[in-house]
Amino acid sequence: MKGVESPLGMHVILDLYECDPAILDDIEEIERILTEAAEVANSTIIDKRFHKFSPQGVSGAVIVSESHITIHTWPEHGYASVDVYTCGDHTMPLKASEYIIRELRCKRPALVKVDRGLLFRE
Repeated sequence: MKGVESPLGMHVILDLYECDPAILDDIEEIERILTEAAEVANSTIIDKRFHKFSPQGVSGAVIVSESHITIHTWPEHGYASVDVYTCGDHTMPLKASEYIIRELRCKRPALVKVDRGLLFRE
C-alpha cells in the first residue's frame, strides 16, 4: 500500500509588514534576533552571515545543521521577508517564526507553512 511518510522538514515563509523600521535597519539587532530564533527552534547553529546595505536594509542567514533561517529587510517599507526552514522532529520552526514576528514588532504578519520532503513509500 502506498503512503506518504512524515515530511523531512518544514519551511515557514513569512511576509512581515508594519515592522519597526529602526530594527529592520540594525544589523546587530537582526543578527541577534535570527540567532536567538535558531535557538528557539532548537536548531544547531553552524555559521552566520549578515550584510548591511546603503542607504538601508539588512540581509542575513543563519545556517543550522537542520537547514537555515534567512531575512531580507526593507526598512523604508517596514517590511521583512523571512524563511525559517528546518528538518528533523526535534525542531520548532513555528516557534522561531513567532519569536521573529514579536522581536521585529510586526503588526501585520503573513505566514505560509510548507511541508518539504514528502517521501512516498510502497
